[in-house]
Formats: sequence, structure tokens, C-alpha cells
Amino acid sequence: MALTRDFKETILERVNTDPDFRRALLRESVQCMLDGDMDTGKAIMRDYINATIGFKKLGEKTHKQPKSLMRMFSPKGNPQARNLFEIIAYLKKQEGIGLKICK
Repeated sequence: MALTRDFKETILERVNTDPDFRRALLRESVQCMLDGDMDTGKAIMRDYINATIGFKKLGEKTHKQPKSLMRMFSPKGNPQARNLFEIIAYLKKQEGIGLKICK
């Protein structure tokens, strides 16, 4: 029988050991949302948040309840643009990256 590893554990380890991968997750999440694939973008963002700052600390930093943040990025979540961009702005600042829209 093959040994398997939990996907979230694999992501967490990779995020903690590979800064390029961590930044790519954030970029891909935003790109998916801008391309209209909100479900995938939210799922990637949820994985990114869980693997990095966590919803509790993100809530403290953005003055939002952790449960509200979790709902925003849940499969049925529908984040307001203001909240979404505030969170993206905070996360990109923490990563020390810029995001730009290209043709």
C-alpha cells in the first residue's frame, strides 16, 4: 500500500520552506479571481491564509472577525470588493510583493 500525505500538510510544508511557492499561491489566487474564477481563487486564498498567517491573526490585523473571514473564503462565500481588496493589500504587503494587471 502506498503511503499518502494529507494535501494541506504538503502545502503547509512547501509554503514554510519555499518563499517563491508561497508568493505564487497568493498571485494565483488573485489572478483566478480577476479572471472570474472566484471559487478557485477563494479556495487557493483559503489555503494560503491557513498555511501562512491564519484567520485569527489576519482578523486582528484587518479588524475583521476570523469567522467572517472564513465565511468570505468558503465555497459559498461572497466577499464584498472592499473587504477582499483590503485583505489582498495586507497580504501582499506582508509578502513584500506587488501585483499588477497585464494584458
